[in-house]
Amino acid sequence: MPQKGILIVVSGPSGTGKGTVCRELLRSNPYLKYSISATTRSPRAGEVEGINYLFVAKDQFKTMIENDDLLEWAEVYDNFYGTPRHYVVEQLNRGYDVVLEIDTQGAMKVKEKFPEGVYIYIIPPSLDELADRIHKRGTDSLDVIKKRLECASGELSLAHNYHYIVMNDQVAAAVQKIKTIIAAEKLRAQRNTALIDNLYCAGCVGEEPPTPINNK
Repeated sequence: MPQKGILIVVSGPSGTGKGTVCRELLRSNPYLKYSISATTRSPRAGEVEGINYLFVAKDQFKTMIENDDLLEWAEVYDNFYGTPRHYVVEQLNRGYDVVLEIDTQGAMKVKEKFPEGVYIYIIPPSLDELADRIHKRGTDSLDVIKKRLECASGELSLAHNYHYIVMNDQVAAAVQKIKTIIAAEKLRAQRNTALIDNLYCAGCVGEEPPTPINNK
């Protein structure tokens, strides 16, 4: 039976390049799966069902909430967005690691239900660099950019709730850091209790293995 996969939750202020980092991470590792969100809004031009989002009716989404089928959810501008639990659990049980790119509020909700996940916060080299990146995108007005930077300052105060902080000064370097984090997490004793127990029992027939200490 394969080792259970790891849920990798990635957050960071708008403009840090977390989406680019996640895409490159997924491209370079076939054992990673991307968690697709469900939404009640209509598909935009070019969006594909099952790739960009799972598009569902509001009644169906509310049923998912009632049945606790979502790791987290939120209502934004009269539409609902959420992370389906079934897909994540299914992929983890098959031995795949699952990447969930989500905002800080959603990540903390997921952490309540999935404390064994790995929570990574992406930061820019500086707020000046962040502002420059947002300006260069050319997709937001000055007022929106100002609000994004104000939100970024507030979000950074929540970074201590994550397990790891990764600076995205260069995408390739940030991706390599996350790969290193995943590799280290797979070696944690609490993720390998079955292996330890099998080795212990093989040499100590009839004896019960010692109770593991929960080192967080």
